[in-house]
Amino acid sequence: MAYFIAPGTLSTVSFTAVLPLTAFLAIVSLGQMLVVMTGGIDLSIPGTMTLAAFVTVGVAGGSSDNILPALGMALGVSALIGLVNGFLVGVIRLNALIVTLAVGQLVRGILLRYATTVANEASVPGALSQWAIQQVFGAGWIFWIALITVVIVSLVLSNTGIGRRFRAVGANQVAARISGLRVTSYVVMAYVVAAVLYGLAGFLAAAFIRSPTQGLGSPYLLGPIAAVVIGGASLSGGLASVASTAMAAFFLTVLSQMLRVLGLSTDLQFVVFGLAIIGGMAVSGDRIVDMVEFLFQKRFSKNSEESHLAT
Repeated sequence: MAYFIAPGTLSTVSFTAVLPLTAFLAIVSLGQMLVVMTGGIDLSIPGTMTLAAFVTVGVAGGSSDNILPALGMALGVSALIGLVNGFLVGVIRLNALIVTLAVGQLVRGILLRYATTVANEASVPGALSQWAIQQVFGAGWIFWIALITVVIVSLVLSNTGIGRRFRAVGANQVAARISGLRVTSYVVMAYVVAAVLYGLAGFLAAAFIRSPTQGLGSPYLLGPIAAVVIGGASLSGGLASVASTAMAAFFLTVLSQMLRVLGLSTDLQFVVFGLAIIGGMAVSGDRIVDMVEFLFQKRFSKNSEESHLAT
């Protein structure tokens, strides 16, 4: 579709430019997917991702020797944010939407303070930025890191005991609790792992753009939700597909690029994401099953009435 509407979208140069953007969205979408599988939703992505980017810049201090400590600190801070979200949602049983929105605002306040006092005085190490744009087999390291992340998450969910138990919790928390699974622990874990993925995306984004801005994470509020929904997950919780979520992230990134090629307003992207979420919810598996059951019940009721009248 992109080829016929905006041919430049799929040119070699444009495709290469799209891959890092796809990587960022895919990584954070995987985190959102884990949260959605538990029946929650995470609105703290923009703040967490942006703070991780600024922590990367601040801790690195322009020195290549501090790249690994910067990565560790970015992931650690992100994990702490996820732990707060998970504790409030899983242990205290507060509403996930409200909690993550509030925590996101708290993180944004910390970000404003940190950005003006520390991070603005430093820059991303040159070695890190060079690594981010280096091409390997036709794609940058950021894309390959994202692909490895997708594979790891998929393997853990499908082929490990903890992954299968997590999927069981997502499928039915009541049944999982009756069977003896520690549902609360898995809910908290979902938010922590998700936040670590947001932090990883923030670290990679800082490496890619060199000088992160405070609006770095803003496009990742609705995008991950749209990717998860388009990937076939239900926002009420349940099972989800890692591969489908990653492919949905690629589709949304190409769609955004196509809108730019057509010269349409950037604001239209949010409209598209909103429509994608609504459309994805309308055709999600649960809704389709309910609709089919309704149609069959209606048909069966009609046939019963006709048979009764005939007799």
